[in-house]
Amino acid sequence: MRVIIVGAGEVGRSIAKDLVETHDVVIIERDEEIVEDLTYSIDALVVQGDGTKLETLREAGIERTELLIASTDNDEINIVTCGTAKTTGDVFTIARVKRHNLLTTWKGSKGAYGVDFMVSSDLLTAEAIFRISGLPGAHDVNTFTGGLVRMAEFEVSADSPIADQTVREADRYDSLTFAALFRDDELIIPRGETAIQPGDRVVVIGSTESVTQFANDIVITKHREVTDVVIIGGSEIGFQTARVFEEHGYRPHLIEQDRERAREIAETLPNTSVWESDATDVDFLEQEHVDDADMVIAALDSDERNLLVSMLARKIGVERTVAVIETVEYAELFEAVGVDVAISPREETAEEIIRFTRADQMEKVAMLEHDRAEVLEIEIGRDSALAGREIADAIGDLPECVVIGAISRAGELVIPRGKTEIQPGDHVVLFTDTHLLDEVTAAI
Repeated sequence: MRVIIVGAGEVGRSIAKDLVETHDVVIIERDEEIVEDLTYSIDALVVQGDGTKLETLREAGIERTELLIASTDNDEINIVTCGTAKTTGDVFTIARVKRHNLLTTWKGSKGAYGVDFMVSSDLLTAEAIFRISGLPGAHDVNTFTGGLVRMAEFEVSADSPIADQTVREADRYDSLTFAALFRDDELIIPRGETAIQPGDRVVVIGSTESVTQFANDIVITKHREVTDVVIIGGSEIGFQTARVFEEHGYRPHLIEQDRERAREIAETLPNTSVWESDATDVDFLEQEHVDDADMVIAALDSDERNLLVSMLARKIGVERTVAVIETVEYAELFEAVGVDVAISPREETAEEIIRFTRADQMEKVAMLEHDRAEVLEIEIGRDSALAGREIADAIGDLPECVVIGAISRAGELVIPRGKTEIQPGDHVVLFTDTHLLDEVTAAI
């Protein structure tokens, strides 16, 4: 399939790198330096120009293109690009937007703006924050097979009960699979005798109940359940995060310094307590008992300010902090200095678009550790190499870094064991190294 990607920022580059091995990819980018860099670093045609202009799209071959992805940092440019592309033929268009109101309008009128599929960065980020809040200590959370299966990633602290245990000793759960360990830059596929070390990040896949019980057992914290949430910053992401928490029955608090913005949010979100103040005012934070919050979410307009307020929250005794970051490379730095989770809207957006582009192969995709590994949900067809085979036999035909974490069969969870036979129609949730993805899908 021929794919045009407009905008070669972090989102566009992530999508291009994922698609270039299996698709004919063309990238349109305005910035001359980025164009020059991409020309020598990626196996794709790179066109310098404005994606909203018909002549640029034609230079990129829009008439013979099946899919166009508009992924610049400007909502209006992305929407106009899709509309322009639609004038040339039956190309399927995807637009990345930040503002949720554009998504609401698009959903209310199918095909509005000439966009076939729209992704809201702010909403995706808010939903990711909410998922993480539901499990103590989780760095990443996702669900599969309609919510029957949950995947989660945790960092093992020195005082965690499973630190220095083997996987066999730690595996006390009937419907849980230890899928992987990340140790510094190493990806480890765990076996029974694999030792779990402090600092490791462990990925588990299993039933919602088992993953929740695992989280409660291994995380040493005074707040096992998040009920009191403080959001710092009335940005669109901060607003959407408060709205998502409200929708799930929470009554969050939000701190916003700008009076007009604070009033607007208070009028729109009746179950959110809005405080008009500077979140770097430690006296205010202590006066309002922010130190008693189960979670503080930093959603200000800069990475530096989000880091500062997260560290202040830690200083006054907040148990868990989440920071929104625009620069993906900062994620490890944030977490190294004490921020529990750093979430990138750009990564969330790229992941959602990549999920969509793989819909013909996979039911769902979740990316881990900044795209070092993936968890996939795949429906097994009758002609699949896995159909009718026991896992112990079938796994030998797959790359070494593959773990079958769970199976859904007719809406019921099947715990994968060596003798479990994989049947046509099964939904298999598996873990794999991203670099082996093409090999894995070809084998299945």
